[in-house]
Amino acid sequence: MPEVVIMKEIRGRNEEYADANREKFKTDRVLAVNIMGAPGAGKTSFLMALCKKLKERGIRSAVIEGDLYSSIDTEEFISEGFDSVQINTEGECHIDANVIRQGYDSLGFSGGVVFIENVGNLICPAEFDLGEGLKVITASVLEGDDKPYKYVPMYSYVDAVVLTKCDLKDAVGFDTEYFTKGLRALNDAPVYETSVKDQDRAEGIEEVADLIEAKYRAV
Repeated sequence: MPEVVIMKEIRGRNEEYADANREKFKTDRVLAVNIMGAPGAGKTSFLMALCKKLKERGIRSAVIEGDLYSSIDTEEFISEGFDSVQINTEGECHIDANVIRQGYDSLGFSGGVVFIENVGNLICPAEFDLGEGLKVITASVLEGDDKPYKYVPMYSYVDAVVLTKCDLKDAVGFDTEYFTKGLRALNDAPVYETSVKDQDRAEGIEEVADLIEAKYRAV
């Protein structure tokens, strides 16, 4: 069984912990990437494909998994050969900077990319700085094309938007132009269209890997 960190929220000192995390990541030459999105957005499948692509490029990656309960996703990453640690929030709708440091320290990781798969939620995670170097939201086309209009804080803060399950765009009538118009009213973050229905032939992952690699090389 993977190691599981139980979260006990400490709101008041979050910024202090986040700043300490930034310094630690810089010292360890680590790019920390906060992956956010709604439940069922496809965060884990997308992240698995991305970790595999980075591995092909010789870039190490590890995953800090955030869930209310269970360690299902962490077990999946470990089975694929990636270092991973589980954070269980036990009801909290986000992860804070303090527990990220606990999870990171337990990994014993340096010189690579650490992905933080945040709890599935489009509200709480936007408000908590984790000390990450990159904020990414995964938005499934099944959620609809109106989400930037409805979840303004989340879409205002992110550095990149990954549209997932794009093989279903036509089936659900997802309007990319309308989605992008809503995003552009808030943010100039790049949008990447992906589909990882077939992990061996994932679409759009190369472009996301280019972004991650460029950010990592600049650490």
